[in-house]
Order: sequence, then structure tokens, then C-alpha cells
Amino acid sequence: MSGCNEGMKDLRIQNDRQSKELDRLRAEIKTYELKMEQLQRQLTAAQEKGGVEVDSLQQQIAALEEDIAKKKDLIASMQQKLLMAGGALPAELSTMIEDFAKAHPEMVSFDANRGIIKFKSDLLFEKGSDTVAPDAIETVKALCSILNSEEGKKFDIVIAGHTDDIPISKPDTRAKHATNWHLSAHRAISVLNTMANSTVEVKRLSVRGFGEYRPVEDNLPGKKGNPQNRRVEIYIVPQGA
Repeated sequence: MSGCNEGMKDLRIQNDRQSKELDRLRAEIKTYELKMEQLQRQLTAAQEKGGVEVDSLQQQIAALEEDIAKKKDLIASMQQKLLMAGGALPAELSTMIEDFAKAHPEMVSFDANRGIIKFKSDLLFEKGSDTVAPDAIETVKALCSILNSEEGKKFDIVIAGHTDDIPISKPDTRAKHATNWHLSAHRAISVLNTMANSTVEVKRLSVRGFGEYRPVEDNLPGKKGNPQNRRVEIYIVPQGA
């Protein structure tokens, strides 16, 4: 148990460090953007007057634009690693979510080591639909009460939709969801809307759609799917990740 606790502590420390680094990079970008605005004004004035410093100003602006682009790419890469690696949550929050999952075992599972909650799509939605079922809405609302707790408010939420590999064939379904990719994203958005309606701050919420491309189990031959792959995953991540 002590080894597990130490591992969780190390993951929290690592997440905190990366979150601080993300904040630092964002602050630098803002500083660079302000500097670039100043240079743009100087460049405009120099061009109007025909000043000799035009080339120098253009070079400075180009260098800042390059630095900003690199920092944005680094932020995106760090956010991706934080999301996909996940991380253990504070003990109190983790315990609340574990109790929540135990109360809804037919619908929910929780990976405490990675801070990931999984909902089975077959119980969240009707086949081919992105409308959250009434019973499932109540379950999502129960989760929202945890995410709105003092411990939960310290984290953001990423909602990721997944499907199996059964192609969407019904014309009326395909009109709403052209592909499994669309369906997975639309389902994630529906869960997001349910959470937003349950007073989870929208700035904490984001969505992803993976379609059939990240199965957790093999689909049956001939594109016959697998219920295990039809799921919505909720990642609880450091703020700003």
C-alpha cells in the first residue's frame, strides 16, 4: 500500500510540475504577443514614413511568430501527454469516484491509477443515437456532484467518445452521424451538455471523438463490433491540460 501511495504522490507531483510549465509557456506567449503588437505598430509607422528600420522590424516580428508557434506546439504536445497518460487523483476525490462507480457497476468503471471514468455507451445511449438516456442522465448528474466538490473543482474534464467498427447503415442515422467518428464526437458532446446543465463550468469541459480507432478489445470479424468498444471515457486532468 505504501508503494502505491508513493506512486500516486509521484504522479501528482509530475502533473503539478507539468501544469506549472504549461502556465509558464502560456504566460510567455502572452508576453510575446504583446511585444509583437508593439512591433506591428512600429512597423506600420516605419512603412508610412519610409524608415530604414522596416527590415529589422519585420525580422523581429517573424522571429516572435516562430517562437510563439513553437511554444504552442509544445503546449499541445504536453496536453496530449497529460491526457493520454492520465494520473492518480487526490485520495479524497478518488475515493468518492470509486464509491460512485461501485454504486453503478452495470454502467460505470473507474481506473484509479489513471483517473479515467468509463461509461458503457449501450446504457448511455440507444443504438446509433447520441441522446443520453433518462436513467443515464441521473447517473451523469451524480458524477457531476462529485466533480463540483471542492476537490473536484481543481480539475478539468475531457470527454472522449468511442464506437465499435460496425458501419452506420441506416439512412436516418447516417443523416445525423455520417460516420462512427461523427457519432463518437456527438455522443461526447451530449455528455458535455448534460454536465453543463448540471452546473459544471463549461470552461472545464472539452470533448474528443475517436470513432472505432481505439478499441479496448478486438472487434468480431466482418465488422460485427464488440460492446466493450462502445464507451464514453471521462478523463479528469489538471486544470489547463
